[in-house]
Amino acid sequence: MIYHLSIRLSYTTINIYHFPYTTNLFRMKLSNIERGYNMEYITLNNGIKMPMVGFGVFQIQDAKTTQEVVEAAIKTGYRLIDTAQAYGNEEAVGKAIKSAGIPREELFITTKLWISDMSYEGAKKAFQESLSKLDLDYVDLYLLHQPIGDTFGAWRALEELYKEGKIRSIGVSNFKEDQLANISLFNEITPAVNQIEVHVFNQKEQQHAYQTSKGVVTESWGAFAEGKNDVFNHPILKEIAQKHKKTTAQVMLRWQLQRGIVSLSKSANPERVRSNFDIFDFQLTDADMEQIKTINTDTTVFADHHDATTVELLASFIGKSF
Repeated sequence: MIYHLSIRLSYTTINIYHFPYTTNLFRMKLSNIERGYNMEYITLNNGIKMPMVGFGVFQIQDAKTTQEVVEAAIKTGYRLIDTAQAYGNEEAVGKAIKSAGIPREELFITTKLWISDMSYEGAKKAFQESLSKLDLDYVDLYLLHQPIGDTFGAWRALEELYKEGKIRSIGVSNFKEDQLANISLFNEITPAVNQIEVHVFNQKEQQHAYQTSKGVVTESWGAFAEGKNDVFNHPILKEIAQKHKKTTAQVMLRWQLQRGIVSLSKSANPERVRSNFDIFDFQLTDADMEQIKTINTDTTVFADHHDATTVELLASFIGKSF
C-alpha cells in the first residue's frame, strides 16, 4: 500500500508519499519526502532538502561536452548536479549552471574533496579552488571523496566552512559503517550523506539501514553497475520494465527512489539524459521489489574501495583527474 498526503503550499501542491519498500527514515518521519513537479526531495539531518534524482559528470572530461550535457540535464528537470575535484570538470559545470538561467536556490550542487588535499589546510584550499571553478558563492553539499588520508583534519575544515555558510551540508563518500561511525562520534557534525556504490547487484541493505538509523542519507553512485553483467538485459528487469512500459534503466532508478536512496545517473546522450529522468509517473509493486531483491549478490562490480591495492591505486591518482 502507498500512503499519500497532499499539502497545498501557495500555488504548488506538494505530495508526500510513504512506500512500503523504503527505509526507516520514511517510517520515522513521513514528511521527509516531498514530491513536486517531476521531482522528489529528501530532507537531510540539518533540514536542507535534497533532490532524490541527480545527474553526475564522472568520466565526462571534455569541457564542451560537460557543459552541454549539464545544460541539457537542467533543462530536462534535474536540479541535483554532482561533480568532484578529481573529475576535472568543475569549471564546465559552473558555466552550465550560469547559462541554464535557473535561480541558484533551485539547484543543488555537489562537489567532492580528493585525497590529494585530505587534510585540514588542504581541504580549506581545495574547497576555495572548487568554489572558484564552479563560480559559485556556496555549494549545497561537499563530500570527502574517499576514506583515505587525514579525514579527521579535513572534516574539521568542512565543519568550519559549513558554519561560515559556504557549504549548506557536508558528507562523505565510500565510507563503510565503522568509518561513518568513527567520524560521526568523534566530531561535532554527523555527515548528512554517504555516497556509496549501490545497484541491483550490490544492494547494500545492511549499510543503508544503518545509515538511515543514524540520520545519514544514502546516495548511490554506479546505479547501472556500469552496464556490467549485461544488466540492461537482465530478464527480471526486462520483465518488470515491459509490464510498466519503461526501460530497464528507469526501473533501476525507480527502485532506488522507492528505497529512499538518492540516485545519480550520467550520460552524454541527451535522449538518455531525458529518459533517465522520466521515472516519476509509475510505481514498482511489492512483487517487483521482491523480484529485484533476488538479483543481489552483495558484491562490487568495481574495485573494492577498502582493499589495500585499491587504496594504493587511488593514491596514484593524486594530482590527476579521472
